Amino acid sequence: MKNKITIIGSGFSAMAASCYLAKSGHEVTVYEKNASIGGRARQMKKEGFTFDMGPSWYWMPDVFERFFADFGKETTDYYELIKLSPAYRVYYGIDDFITIADNLEEIIGTFENIEKGSGILLKNFMAEAKSNYDIAIKDLVYRPGVSALELITPQTAMKVGQFFSNISKDVRKKFKNKRLIQILEFPVLFLGAKPSDTPSFYSFMNYADFGLGTWHPKTGMFDVVRAMESLATELGVKFETNANIEKIIVENKVAKAIVVNGQTIHSDVILSGADYHHTETLLDQEHRAYSEKYWDSRVFAPSSLLFYVGFNKKIDNISHHALFFDVDFYQHAKDIYDEPQWPKEPLFYANFPSITDETAAPEGMESAFFLVPLAPGISDTEALREEYFDKIIERFESLTKQSVRNNIIFKESFCKNDFVSEYNSYKGNAYGMANTLLQTAFLRPKLKSKKVNNLYFTGQLTVPGPGVPPALISGKLVSELINKQFSEQ
Repeated sequence: MKNKITIIGSGFSAMAASCYLAKSGHEVTVYEKNASIGGRARQMKKEGFTFDMGPSWYWMPDVFERFFADFGKETTDYYELIKLSPAYRVYYGIDDFITIADNLEEIIGTFENIEKGSGILLKNFMAEAKSNYDIAIKDLVYRPGVSALELITPQTAMKVGQFFSNISKDVRKKFKNKRLIQILEFPVLFLGAKPSDTPSFYSFMNYADFGLGTWHPKTGMFDVVRAMESLATELGVKFETNANIEKIIVENKVAKAIVVNGQTIHSDVILSGADYHHTETLLDQEHRAYSEKYWDSRVFAPSSLLFYVGFNKKIDNISHHALFFDVDFYQHAKDIYDEPQWPKEPLFYANFPSITDETAAPEGMESAFFLVPLAPGISDTEALREEYFDKIIERFESLTKQSVRNNIIFKESFCKNDFVSEYNSYKGNAYGMANTLLQTAFLRPKLKSKKVNNLYFTGQLTVPGPGVPPALISGKLVSELINKQFSEQ
């Protein structure tokens, strides 16, 4: 007998779960509140320009391959990948930047040229990072966070000290050059916490960066959304958009139905890929597993101020991905995590997909988005957005030695208030809950509700954590728990 499964949201984790559950023979329907699928990975088109609205870094290609392989497919069945060369560029000042190559050998050479002796240190550091990657991404993250015992293996027992040190401390033991230190600390920002609060074991992110490289789906990250929608549809999944979930109905501590645009839809299992905190507000108070005090005490990954910009000319002296670290890296981190406020001097990231993908902008033009990491929960006004656009575009012009402001055809902003209104995101966070030591694996919110039967969760606030590859894994993990429930009935 087919079980009817309702999935709330259509982000990567929800779509991954829909594929696994449909493959297992269940009747699966995905309900998305917005007009298009993809969650935070939606696409925006305007005046001939195309923008990925959310994730823009394609790292850990092996995780994507493993996902599609679970269905007898390959990524090449759906989209083409381009390895970016260079991977990215980091700006520290005028005529002062470091270009990260697309292979480890050249990166080692770059380090050696900047700090004598650092090449061999990086080689050794990366060997350890690869070992951690093999343990974490090929094994540990595919465990559902049910018990602390999941983390205890012969391999992790040998690395127990790495869970009680941190990335920042480890990097500084080996490298002295400030710029090299920042480059090595940068990848863990994807985990949503300061390097000084991120366990050393997470150096596997450095292997994801330097070891596996930075890739780009030929026409953008939305290629992956299309691929997953295509696979899900092949497997029989149905998608409903403009479907706002108003309530989850619980009877005798069992999730029974959702209310969508005023209509009650019954289901055997309800799985939410929407914001975990928001989903619990759809339940009556007594059915919520986590209190407001709990959520307020968690360390959340940053929110973001984003600008989607169309330029009427090609931009010089830039790479597909560019990081602007010409101001105090640690002060900006402090403004996010320690004393939440708008940063006085913001670091920022710029992405120019039209350098790689000619469909991203009309001929002779450039599409770009700029991102400033911000503390979640802070004020967000149009005036502040404009003030910060002026700050970053002025520095961008100076550091890349060109005038671009008068070449802007349009710009669209997206910030904390939009994360709340568009994605019901707790405090407007952009990346979920940070992977600090006390928010890792079994210490994260559970995939299975602790108070309501037949109610499950997936996505960046639960296991394994923030990022697109972890989202795919989260969808697999929750589908396995759901299938286990049915097999035991």
